[in-house]
Amino acid sequence: MIQRFANPYLLLTLSALSWSSNMVLGRAIRGDIPPLTLSFWRWAIAGLFVLPLALPHLRQQWPLLKAGWRPLLVLGLLGIAGYNTFAYLGLQHTTATNAALLNSFVPIATIAISWAFLGKHLKPLEAVGVLISLCGALTIVARGNVGVLASLDLNIGDLWMLLAVLDWALYTIALAWRPAGVHPTLMLGTTIAIGIVALAPAYAWELAQGARMNLHPEAMAILAYIGIVPGFVSYIFYNRGVAEVGANRASLFIHLMPVFGTLLSSVFLGEVPHWYHYLGIGLIFTGIGLTMKR
Repeated sequence: MIQRFANPYLLLTLSALSWSSNMVLGRAIRGDIPPLTLSFWRWAIAGLFVLPLALPHLRQQWPLLKAGWRPLLVLGLLGIAGYNTFAYLGLQHTTATNAALLNSFVPIATIAISWAFLGKHLKPLEAVGVLISLCGALTIVARGNVGVLASLDLNIGDLWMLLAVLDWALYTIALAWRPAGVHPTLMLGTTIAIGIVALAPAYAWELAQGARMNLHPEAMAILAYIGIVPGFVSYIFYNRGVAEVGANRASLFIHLMPVFGTLLSSVFLGEVPHWYHYLGIGLIFTGIGLTMKR
């Protein structure tokens, strides 16, 4: 499949489209499937599809997995157990449009972490771009009202989404330390297994609290789609794209999520974008443009 879609920029674009639909559908079925349950079963379904493709490589590449267990553990906890769980928790309280727009902050978080911890210094123009994009993200969170930030009266869903953004930025950077030579499906299968093990206690806790799934045909179809496309296919695409063009450049394609997310939310959820959505995304695009201008 990847050989047919060899262009890394196409793979990254399709990933952004897929994850935008994940935000919209996760918001749509929030009343039928609790967030931790949704995250667990999403990866259980994805695991069923990746397992037959990963197992043929396991015996030959087991030494590589064993030697690289530390980065794989980090990738599984961040990319599988962490990000989507935080996002689904956020979608219980904020709109799919806001969720997609806040994901635009991922490139800035990625660049900022690379600068702070990996010694990748920013040029003055790049620093200005980071600041402008930060203003754009804050505009979305505050819904255009400075008083919201002043009083710290933030929507809990937006806070969960910002935590998801930080999680994904760390995941994107951590991909640089993935074990070399491991087949993409084997790496994905390994990180999914780690994520499922980490999610199992949270899923059990949610069940103990009385949360249950309301499985009707539409909810089952959405759950299957979320597991197969955003859960399985898009992760292979994104990991390949990062490997080809690097973390900072690949993370820029997250900026397509506001475009796809706002369009899909308007069509399927009837969520009408407000002026602060347009202002926020405009600031984010301006900031990232300045950051990457050099």
